[in-house]
Amino acid sequence: MLGWFRALMPREDRFFDLFAKHSHIVVSAAEALQKLLAGGEDVEKYCRQIIKLESQADAITHEVMQAVRKSFITPFDRSDIQDLIQSMDDAIDMMRKTVKTVILYEQKSFDPLMQEMGASIVAAAHLIHEAIPLLNKIGTQAPRLSAIAMEVTRIEGRSDELHDEGLKDLFGKHGRSDPMAYMIGRELYGQLEKVVDSFEDVADEISGILVENV
Repeated sequence: MLGWFRALMPREDRFFDLFAKHSHIVVSAAEALQKLLAGGEDVEKYCRQIIKLESQADAITHEVMQAVRKSFITPFDRSDIQDLIQSMDDAIDMMRKTVKTVILYEQKSFDPLMQEMGASIVAAAHLIHEAIPLLNKIGTQAPRLSAIAMEVTRIEGRSDELHDEGLKDLFGKHGRSDPMAYMIGRELYGQLEKVVDSFEDVADEISGILVENV
C-alpha cells in the first residue's frame, strides 16, 4: 500500500541531478589521479586539481544531505540516498588522502603497479558514473545496474591482487636497503586499494537499492 501511494506522489528528482554531478566530479578526480601516478613535473598540478575537486564534491554531498531532510517524497529510501552519496564521497576523500601522502613525501615517481591501480580506479569511476542515471529508471535498468555492480567487484578483486603484488615487489626493492621508501610505497598502495574499495562500497549500495526497489 505504501509503495502504491509513493508511486502516485510527485517525487523530488533533483537527487539524480546531484548524484550525476557528484559522479562526474569523481570521474574527473580519478582521471587526475591516474595522470598524477604517471609521475613527472605535473604531479603537483594534479594534486591541486584533486584537492579542488574534492571540495566541490563535499559541497554536493552537503546539498544532498540537506535535500533529504527537506524533501517530502524521495525517489527511494532516505537512508539509501544518504548512504549512496556518502559512499561516493568516500571514494574522492580517499583520493584526497592519497594526494596528502604524495605531497608530504614529495613523491614524483610511482611504481608501474600503482599506475595499474590508477587505471582500475578510473574504470570503476566510469562504471559508477554510468550507473547513477540508470537509478532513475531502476525498473527497466536493473539488469545493467546488476552487471555494473558485478564488474566493479571484479575490478576491486584485481586491485587487491595488484596491491599484494606491489607490496611484494616493493619489499624486494627497498625492504632492507631503504626502509623509508618501503614505508612510503606501502602507504600509497594501501590508500589506492582503499579508493577502489570505496567504489565497491558504492556498487554495494546500488545493489541494495535494487533489492529494495525492484
